[in-house]
Amino acid sequence: MTSFKYAAKKSTGQDVEGTIQATDRTEALAELRKQNLTILKVEPVAQRDAEKSQGAKPKAKSLFGGGPKASKTDLVLFTRQLSTMVSAGLALLEAIEVLGAQADSPGLRLTCEKLTSELRGGADLSSAMQTCPKVFNPLYISMVRAAEASGQMDIILSRLADYQESSQALHREIKSAMTYPVISLVLVLGITAFLMLGVVPTFRQVFDGLGSDLPALTEFVLNMSDYMKRYWMYMLVGSGVSIAALVAFIRTDRGGYMFDQFALRAPVFGPICRKIALARFSRTFATLIRSGVPIMATLDIVSETAGNRVVSRAVDGSKESVRSGQLLSEPLGKAKVFPPMVVRMIAIGERTGALEALLEKIAEFYDSQVKAAIKSLTSLIEPLLITFMGVIVGGVVLSVFLPILDIVGKLGSS
Repeated sequence: MTSFKYAAKKSTGQDVEGTIQATDRTEALAELRKQNLTILKVEPVAQRDAEKSQGAKPKAKSLFGGGPKASKTDLVLFTRQLSTMVSAGLALLEAIEVLGAQADSPGLRLTCEKLTSELRGGADLSSAMQTCPKVFNPLYISMVRAAEASGQMDIILSRLADYQESSQALHREIKSAMTYPVISLVLVLGITAFLMLGVVPTFRQVFDGLGSDLPALTEFVLNMSDYMKRYWMYMLVGSGVSIAALVAFIRTDRGGYMFDQFALRAPVFGPICRKIALARFSRTFATLIRSGVPIMATLDIVSETAGNRVVSRAVDGSKESVRSGQLLSEPLGKAKVFPPMVVRMIAIGERTGALEALLEKIAEFYDSQVKAAIKSLTSLIEPLLITFMGVIVGGVVLSVFLPILDIVGKLGSS
């Protein structure tokens, strides 16, 4: 018999650690699962003692510092193909070896090789995936762990692939909608800078030689051109420093929360940000619950993957209430982050036992709402950008030609 040190979570979400006697790691995992524990780590005591005696870092901590990388597109393809192979009857080890051999991406190939090595060493798939934290997030690992416990690996992998594809589709929709406005804005700013720094200054000497009063618009544009030409380096550095300072502030807990709060309340974009956050919350929650992940572990993962700190804080605030036996809808309703419709549907789902089905309906509803809002916003931004470009470029051109037209008019009258 060998002693194994383990770390796990109870169904209530409480962390537990201990030691268990078993003939091998597989038997230790089976015994722990019988106790309804969500296993985080299982290692032989002898291995841990050897690492400490050699001054090495504990394995669990070193896992999260490195490992291979793979793109989200590669991960979606890997999940879908792995689900298909498992449902066809292939063993996990064999399926992952095949996927690694046919992978075009070096990152995915290295990931498959790492998983294969861990599985050959006796690890289960969820533990093997913890060695690749840059590829598999907590949501992915928890769902695989639930699949191992329920014996529904192919079904849960298929759900996971569906979830990833839905998330990717929404992300592409948003990215595609924002590409045109961003490119247009960059072009407007580039053309304006070219006119102010390269074209307008050439007319300064001509206008000074006229010796007559210039129109107010021309005077303003010439002064702005002089200022930009003199201080363009300071303006560029100042803009860079300001952006860097803003990004650094947003990365702090307080700054990130304030930014996310502003994003939810901002005019025009605020409602879209709220719908995106609600769609992600609902879809993640539904996928985890349907896959059999315990409620407390589900709340932890939903909080981490919400994508908005305001929503994350509301979910975190509901944990204690749920742990004490209250319904989830009660603390979520008090948080004033979720619309009444969402809170009511969650409450109905809890009472009827159809929570995951109603959450999926909420996710589908907000996905369609986001797509419609983005389409409407795109159609609104296009004329606004054209108008902005016309005002800026047209104003600069008009300021240059006004004195010339004035001179031509005087010559014609004389």
